[in-house]
Amino acid sequence: MRIDVVTIFPEALEPFLRSALLGKAADKGLIDIVVHNLRNYTANKHRKVDDEPYGGGPGMVMTPEPFFAAVEAIDAERKARVVLLSPQGRTLTQDVVKELAALDSLVLLCGRYEGVDERVAEHLADEELSIGDYVLAGGEVAALVVIDAIARVLPGVVGDPESVARESFEDGLLDHPHYTRPEEFRGHRVPDVLLSGNHAEIERWRREEAERRTHQRRPFF
Repeated sequence: MRIDVVTIFPEALEPFLRSALLGKAADKGLIDIVVHNLRNYTANKHRKVDDEPYGGGPGMVMTPEPFFAAVEAIDAERKARVVLLSPQGRTLTQDVVKELAALDSLVLLCGRYEGVDERVAEHLADEELSIGDYVLAGGEVAALVVIDAIARVLPGVVGDPESVARESFEDGLLDHPHYTRPEEFRGHRVPDVLLSGNHAEIERWRREEAERRTHQRRPFF
């Protein structure tokens, strides 16, 4: 899968994209992530990407021209899905992650300042996507969240596929509790069932705990 990211802060993304799971996936050729500096697609000598909003008001608005130029240069045939990261977009869920992971090519547009000229959302992006109902300083962190989530479900990226299949949201439930050594820590013991060696009982306990946790923390599931 190929993912292109358009941002005014490429240096903020690249260290993370070269690290840990994502770096290994890229080295194996399982995912190709290319970061583009939006300022390289401006037509003014100062590489300016924002301007005052029409109608007045606080802050600056990112102009449409460089976004259009960037996408047209990156994906001239428009075969990629273009996503504008925005708190007003469709909320990212595990089902949306799987939908995006099935694509061959994805372009993520990172906004900043007071927002992005609406013509980008209406006439360039295929959709707006949000990672939650809160506001960030820019789309860069959101882009990393989207990329990390997508990479985890791509075949071969995670060493043991079962570890992904058993995670939260995969079967409509949150994940069950996990424990490891030591058996007792500061007076708190690992549940006896996990030490029993009875795999049927362990699976039953895990299912019950996942259901209990989901009911408590996500009653709207």
